[in-house]
Amino acid sequence: MRKLIVLVIILLVFLGLWSTFTKYAPQLVKKTDEKVKIVTEDSVVIDIVKKVGPSVVTVSEEVSVGANAPFDFGPFGFFSPPQGEIKKQQQDIGSGFIVSNDGLVVTNKHVVSDIGASYQIITNSEKKYDVQKIYRDPLNDIAILKIDPSVASELKPVELGDSSKLQVGQFVIAIGTALGEFRNTVTTGVISGLGRGISAGSQFQGFVEELDNVIQTDAAINPGNSGGPLMNSAGQVIGVNTAIAQGGENIGFALPIQVVKDSLKNFNETGQFNRPYLGVSYQIITREVAIRNEIAEGAYVERVVEGSAAEKSGIQRGDIITKFDGEKISESKGGLAGFIAKKKVGDTITITVYRDGKTLELKATLEAAPNQ
Repeated sequence: MRKLIVLVIILLVFLGLWSTFTKYAPQLVKKTDEKVKIVTEDSVVIDIVKKVGPSVVTVSEEVSVGANAPFDFGPFGFFSPPQGEIKKQQQDIGSGFIVSNDGLVVTNKHVVSDIGASYQIITNSEKKYDVQKIYRDPLNDIAILKIDPSVASELKPVELGDSSKLQVGQFVIAIGTALGEFRNTVTTGVISGLGRGISAGSQFQGFVEELDNVIQTDAAINPGNSGGPLMNSAGQVIGVNTAIAQGGENIGFALPIQVVKDSLKNFNETGQFNRPYLGVSYQIITREVAIRNEIAEGAYVERVVEGSAAEKSGIQRGDIITKFDGEKISESKGGLAGFIAKKKVGDTITITVYRDGKTLELKATLEAAPNQ
């Protein structure tokens, strides 16, 4: 009987302890997890900045300042009238990142849009290197800067990730020269959206380009961040910071790194951007717009480049290109550019156009895109 009483007491004590444990254990675990999470996030950012920071560069351009130079409003919009003798000085205009040991740096094409200008890259250790050659991709907002290979060996290339596997909500880190003033600025955020379409440009050059399938992020991106890397939590570059939304907060955009990989592959195989080129600028007419205006769905030709394959084929301004090699052109298929990108220089294609209520079939032989 005494043993039974002792066992009952032990059981009651055990049940009391177990009840207390189950009541407070989740809170303890939660607090421990939160603490670990905070330490981990801090460590991730710090480690990535240490790893990738030396591979991120500032792009600067030689500009004229002085009595006859253009008015300068500066990165903050403060008016500063030009004074005195005209001088040349370097102005930080964008960002970039090193992709090879032989002196290749990736940035946005709109950052280096002035063909006649002189450019430099500046590392986070303040070392400066003259840009010897610039290769501009005619299809994408991408440019490759070439510096002296003899000094490039000391520069460490970044690791390129895989943007085809990105998910909304994924943690990202951006590094760049914010406002063309603050070098090596680090910001963090998440991927807010995928597959966006935007108009990108630079307040420094006034260049604008239509871009499709870009990454949206709430990581702070400012003028001057253009061309810098957007990275995942493993420190891999998954995008190229490209633009911000005017009139919005925490809305930035980046080109997927797969686009850069394709450009680099094309460049490494040919020593240039050997892209197929038709020679038209166009606007997509969606099905809804076509029905509303009783016209054909497709690519409305706004301009035909003189001497291009398009002009030689007979394509005219005002034509609506409805089919490309028998396939209907639509926004969901990447527009006309999406079809051209799948071809090679020298391929002969059939273009179906709608003109003055009639359908015509024209032949065009794609040429290499001109250097830009």
